[in-house]
Parts: sequence; structure tokens; C-alpha cells
Amino acid sequence: MPDIARIQSELKAAGADGWLLYDFHNRDAIAYHVLGMDYGKFTSRRWFYWIPTTGEPIRLAHKVESTKLDSLPGEKRLYLSWRELHASLKTILGPAKKVAMQYSPTANIPYVSIVDGGTVDLIRSLGFEVVSSAGLVQTFQAVLDEAGYQSHRAAGERVQRIKDQAFALIGDSLRAGKTLTQYDVQQFIVRRYGEEGLTCKGEFPIVGTNEQPADPHFEPTPANARPITAGDTVLIDLWAKLDRPGAIFYDITWCGFVGRNPPAKYVEIFTTVRDARDAALSFIRGRYAEGRKLYGWEVDDACRNVVEKAGYGPYFIHRTGHSIGEEVHGNGVNIDNLETKDDRELVPGICFSIEPGIYLAGEMAVRSEIDVFITPSGKVDVAGEMQRDLILI
Repeated sequence: MPDIARIQSELKAAGADGWLLYDFHNRDAIAYHVLGMDYGKFTSRRWFYWIPTTGEPIRLAHKVESTKLDSLPGEKRLYLSWRELHASLKTILGPAKKVAMQYSPTANIPYVSIVDGGTVDLIRSLGFEVVSSAGLVQTFQAVLDEAGYQSHRAAGERVQRIKDQAFALIGDSLRAGKTLTQYDVQQFIVRRYGEEGLTCKGEFPIVGTNEQPADPHFEPTPANARPITAGDTVLIDLWAKLDRPGAIFYDITWCGFVGRNPPAKYVEIFTTVRDARDAALSFIRGRYAEGRKLYGWEVDDACRNVVEKAGYGPYFIHRTGHSIGEEVHGNGVNIDNLETKDDRELVPGICFSIEPGIYLAGEMAVRSEIDVFITPSGKVDVAGEMQRDLILI
């Protein structure tokens, strides 16, 4: 059951006159989550749920699926023809001017730009201004409660331990003269997840050597497996959460070198990435200490500037970070002014990664990833150890 009073309070703060939630053919998982509805039940007809800033919500469903919204509070109305639908929408929106929907101007935030263009056109044609619900979505899908954050920290303790064990496995195997591949290490991590009560929901960790992780989403498989040997550079990106409902993911990336004397270029790009990561974190802490608002795109700039000044800007080929929630990539603000311009605010209660990287195709790659949580009091917290130096295996 949605918390209508809280939604209305957030609508007032956002300056919108109401939130129009809508679905057809199960396109909008966000709407189902916000309303506490079962996303697994197929929707063959359009439905709308209007939550005005003040007053009672209104349910609008098709007569063929007349009970679709019966679990929700508010007045119930039904339509049959498209003409009735248009007229009903005009009526239920009434005096509203600004109508929030899962829409983003110029698709700046495509993660919440779900309502199709034709439906946006329809609402506009009825005389209403459509505004983005991105901030509302963040509030109701990405702001963690204390239990959620504690589950994140609990997962972090286990993931950090497994990461250490994975690097130790590489060193022990080489010293013992045993053959070990990237795929073997990945499967070790996945097995340890199960032993520690964690799940990665079938999205397995990345373990790559030398040029392999220059593809940021490299996937080790039996087909591309090869022995890890002395002189290799190693990147391990692993994510998991407690295997229980409502748990929040933990996601980190660490790098190492198989030997005692890593190449100068590898040290250089690692140092650059580490310093960029730290610059982003310092920027966030500074803004919060000043009591000033800050936005995802600004943090991306603060991080990316360090990489660009070091001459590696063209090799930092993804956003600085992503929202973290019950899915490893959540629906909150991303740290991004590259792939998108994320103009959502970093508000208390959100969790996100900071993970700059430098990717030299055919040679080597480095990424350093931490998870950041902004507490309700505005403290900027990092769960778990941050990599400061290359691991020498």
C-alpha cells in the first residue's frame, strides 16, 4: 500500500501538482514498486493512478481489467473507449498544471524516462505540463532506511573478505605451481558467495588480466580462460547482497599485480584513478560540510577532471558511478556527466558507487570502486576498505 500522505508531501516539496502513474503491457516497473503492486501480473489495458498534491487519489482502469487497481486507495473510475479515456484523464487531472510522470526532458535521465512519447503528447494535448518524476522516484526507490543500509554494510564485510581471499588464492596457486585461470577465480568467488549467504542474482563477477579488463564489462568464461602468470595485471570487480528480501547490494573493484615490481605505466594509471576517486569523495564531503546542494553530474566532473589533467581523459570511457539499491544498478542518482547529464540531487539516504577507470585497449586497465552512503544527518560514509596501493600478489 503506498504512503499517500508522504507522496503528497514530497509532491509539494517538488513543486508538482500531482503524480500520474501509468502502465501498459508491464512497461513501468517503477510504478508497480512505488504503488506496492504485483509486477508479475500481465497488464493488457492501460491504467492510470493520479495522486494529487492534496485530496484523494483517483484510479482509472479499463472495464476489461476493472479490478486492476483495487488494491489501491482512492475513487475508482472506469473507461471503455479511447474517447472516454481522454475525457476521463482531462477530468481527473482537473485544475492541475504540473503533472509528474516517468519522463525526463531530452532523456537526460533515461532510467526513469519510461512513459512513451505518445502518452506524454496526450497529457500535454489536454492542457497540462508534464514534468519529470525523477526526484520522486529517487525518494521512493533509492533512499535507504537503516535496515537497508545495515544490510549493505553486512554484505560489504563479506564481499571484502572474499575479495581478499580471491587475491590470496592467485598468489598461493602460483607459489604452489598450480594452474589457475580468471574463470577459476570467478567461480571461486561465486562459490564463496553461496557459503557466505550472498547472491549476485546470476550476474557473475569480473576477473580479468592484462588487456582483458580494457573492456569494462569483460566476462570470463571457460572459452576465454587462460592461466594467470607472473607479470600479469589483475582486475577483480565483484558485487553481491545478502540473500534475503530487501537487501542492498555492495559493489567494489580492486586491482593487483602478479609480482613485486609492477610496470611504471600500470602504477601511473592506478595512481591517477585512485586520486580521481578520492577527489570525487572529497568534493562530496566538502559540499555537504558547506551545506550546499550537489548533483550527480558535478561529482562526475570533479572525478573526471583529475583523469583528464593526467592526460588519460579519452580512456575513461564510462560514468563515474551508479546508484546502488536492491539491484546493483539502482534507480537513484548516478554520478554521470558523460553518458547522461544526471541532474538529480545527492540527498541523504542514497547509496552509490564512485569508480573511475582507465582502459588502454590491448594493454591493461585499472578501475577503483568504492560505495558511498549519505547518512540522514549528512555524513558521507564509505563502507569498507578503500584501495590505496596496488596489491602485489
